[in-house]
Amino acid sequence: RKMEKEGGEEKKKVETIGANNDAPLQTNLSESMLTSLQAKLIKQGAEARLYKVTFLGKETIMKHRFPKLYRHPTLDYKITESRLTQESRCFVRARKAGIRAPNLYFVDYSLACIFIEYIPGLTVKEFLFETTDPQQIGTVMSGIGKDVAMMHNIELVHGDLTTSNMIIKEGTENKEIYMIDFGLSFQSRSSAEDQAVDLYVLERAFLSTHPNSESYFGQVLASYKKHAKKSKDVIAKLDDVRLRGRKKLCFG
Repeated sequence: RKMEKEGGEEKKKVETIGANNDAPLQTNLSESMLTSLQAKLIKQGAEARLYKVTFLGKETIMKHRFPKLYRHPTLDYKITESRLTQESRCFVRARKAGIRAPNLYFVDYSLACIFIEYIPGLTVKEFLFETTDPQQIGTVMSGIGKDVAMMHNIELVHGDLTTSNMIIKEGTENKEIYMIDFGLSFQSRSSAEDQAVDLYVLERAFLSTHPNSESYFGQVLASYKKHAKKSKDVIAKLDDVRLRGRKKLCFG
């Protein structure tokens, strides 16, 4: 981190490893590169492709933010660089606060890729489709509520809380949950509203993906109230967000 004095005021410059504003992003990952990494495509979304690769001798997830051809190349570079930086910082911030999340291994700005630890296990979505044991489900729901509260306690908003973005690591007796995909995460100072929206997104994910799951989110919310520092304010905002959501569904 460098400090510059300009006009009597200090300005901060944060240097990010591998960032180079003059270097164009590579349009596509070459076949030779994918082969050398033993890459296997496991998922593709609107913003990125996920590959399982071998990196430094370890099983790794490589997330590639591919260029968007509908954007001007310079604008696309700036947006992609910003999102890579933001996602990487959120991974690091979450882990520093004791939240279980994959290790961040490397960020390659020239390729628009981040390399993160591979977590073997089931997503919460898969777990809920396979499991009917109420005790196990209760343990997982309580863990989700606690983890979301821990994120909100450090003013970190996930932005895409769904049961697909939480992994129950295999081989853990206490159903350890790892939060993944911080691509839409951000730091929120005036946080009650943003945190309420975070919870609302999770509630809608339960209702849309898991029928008759009202009790599941109730368990999540009960655990959240125990561990979140500002739970009273956030829950009050959640009621407002729900009301706005219902109006939107009714009137468009």
